[in-house]
Amino acid sequence: MTSLDFLEVDDLDPARLAALLRQAQAWKAAPGQVPDRFGGQGVALLFEKPSARTRTSTELAASTLGAHPVYLRGEEVGIGSRETIEDIARTLASYCTILCARVFDHATLEAMARAVDAPVVNLLSDREHPCQALADLLTLQELLGGLDGRRVAYVGDGNNVARSLALIGSRAGLEVVVASPEGYELEPGAGATLVRDPAEAAHGASAIYTDVWVSMGDEETAAARRAAFAGYQVDDALLDLAAPDAIALHDLPAHAGEEITAAVLYGPRQRIWDQAENRRHAQKALLEWLLA
Repeated sequence: MTSLDFLEVDDLDPARLAALLRQAQAWKAAPGQVPDRFGGQGVALLFEKPSARTRTSTELAASTLGAHPVYLRGEEVGIGSRETIEDIARTLASYCTILCARVFDHATLEAMARAVDAPVVNLLSDREHPCQALADLLTLQELLGGLDGRRVAYVGDGNNVARSLALIGSRAGLEVVVASPEGYELEPGAGATLVRDPAEAAHGASAIYTDVWVSMGDEETAAARRAAFAGYQVDDALLDLAAPDAIALHDLPAHAGEEITAAVLYGPRQRIWDQAENRRHAQKALLEWLLA
């Protein structure tokens, strides 16, 4: 692996993380200052799993920096069937300066990174969603001014989104508390305080974050998941237990009426759409750093 892969949050130390957030915030405020850093070089976007926000934000971030984004679906290249992931990575690296991939299995990203010298970016895997976590911190920093000592509650599945939030939050000085039902907990040691009760997690929190109860690939267990997560919905009553002016966050897509109420999702107590927009701004800072 190169020294500049971004496969997980641990690839950023606190100083680099702070610098990326400052750069993202500066370029968001002054878009005319974004440099043409890539000069037409290619950025590969390999997607085993579809996504509206990840694809759009990364394509726009790359093109704003002067890159040429190249989008490829997993079935187009035949990962593991027509060709090994290592050979696909070698081919893409001969054309593109940075390789970005949204995959089912984190091991796919690790194999790509071992095979090439070009930086490899995790756009989502079963282990982490680190680019989303960068946008989450950018959103919280804009809202709160500073992150150190602030409390963020995550309510729901202890999944890749929760893991990246917990890991990156601990690097930024956040207190992340994750509330999940039995059998769906985040593992200990990920940087979060783990509780069972959503109300306990929400107490004093500046933000309450949630994700879908049934993620892509979990459809066969949908009924069991919905039963387990009953009582873990983010609604106005839960927000009332948090700090004054606390906001709701969600990485989207959302299922109004399940993990979050429509009143919160579309109401004044959320910054979810700002959070979605910030995927693009965080991605610009990340790609520029990897190129440098």
